[in-house]
Amino acid sequence: MDELRVARLADAETVSFGPASHYRPLLGADDGSMPVRTGIQVAEPGYAAAVHSHPYMEILLILEGEAEAWIDGREEEKVRLGPGDSVAIPANVPHSFRTAGDRPMKLLGTHLSPSRIVNYKDRETDARGYPAPQS
Repeated sequence: MDELRVARLADAETVSFGPASHYRPLLGADDGSMPVRTGIQVAEPGYAAAVHSHPYMEILLILEGEAEAWIDGREEEKVRLGPGDSVAIPANVPHSFRTAGDRPMKLLGTHLSPSRIVNYKDRETDARGYPAPQS
């Protein structure tokens, strides 16, 4: 890659994670031409991500609001994050996060992979790595 790649939030697709959260993918390339994938997620109070893992490290940077993140089975060790805080989640470690407090939370997620690969504990994943609609 020898040129700048620009991603504009205003032009990004919106992917729904249910009524309380949506995700807007920014940088990434399923053809492998980009080594990372990024996106912005906005989640309302009460939202909690389904427990999941990735076969690569994921980094979450809180932009607005507050969140709590934890490793599955170790909820008592959860960490609280505010604007400017980030957390690195190791590859293949089931984890979750939720909006904390009474304001929406906005985060920048960075997947250290060109493709979004998600393995949900209790849900199916669609071909693009997003939660499959539940029936």
